[in-house]
Amino acid sequence: MKALLLAIVSVFLFTTATALAQKSKSNQLRVLCWSEQTEPREIYPTGISGALADHLNKQKGIIAKMSQLSDPESGLSEETLNNTDVLIWFGHRKHNDVPNEIVNRVVKHIRERGMGFIGLHSAHFSKPLKVALQATGSWSSYVNFGKAEQMWVVSPKHPIANGIKDFTIPKTEIYTEPFDVPTPEAVIFEGTWETGHRNREVMVWTLDKGRFVYIRPGHEEYPIFFMPEMQRLMVNSVLWAGKKTNASANLPKREAGPKATATGPYKPPKK
Repeated sequence: MKALLLAIVSVFLFTTATALAQKSKSNQLRVLCWSEQTEPREIYPTGISGALADHLNKQKGIIAKMSQLSDPESGLSEETLNNTDVLIWFGHRKHNDVPNEIVNRVVKHIRERGMGFIGLHSAHFSKPLKVALQATGSWSSYVNFGKAEQMWVVSPKHPIANGIKDFTIPKTEIYTEPFDVPTPEAVIFEGTWETGHRNREVMVWTLDKGRFVYIRPGHEEYPIFFMPEMQRLMVNSVLWAGKKTNASANLPKREAGPKATATGPYKPPKK
């Protein structure tokens, strides 16, 4: 009788532990870091996707994996996307190599299933961004002049800004407004340059069931995604895109930084 009782208790404890483990796993955000893998290896040995996955996997409640353009089905099979809560996308030189079928699959998962999407830097010209936002994604100019950009928190109440103060990116590529995308529901960061330009740097949209984030900083020739502020920005963006945090409508805007004194394409100074 005692042996039977011990067996029943053991089965109960095992079943309970298994159920708790499954519940804990189901509460974790499944993040897929995708890249075409053209990033300089001296800066990002495993690509931007690898740098982000390494950091995200150190965060409680997040499981990050990697895929890339050279994988079967461009690393974006139906099964893979079905097991993805948030897709982070970095593309640069091979936008047109992503098959349209894959692009439509990604956008369907955003709009119909509610998968989050985070586009990084030159992903403004990626097919998923263009199709999802129904826009050209073009800036008036982009020049890698390797100078500093000051990042200003202009929506401090938005969860993507949580724990981040104004900061400086020492070297980066300048992009200039206008940026051809629909009016975002929120702009969380703006950036300024010594040229007098001022840009929207982090912006978000809700697309049917899915949440969409675009983060402009992140030129691959500089170790921008190793900066603590950018790492925190990525974690916050994943949590918002994955619906673990929420933002109120009509958040107050913080006036910060100098106003724009230059507009349109960047023109290098005459020598």
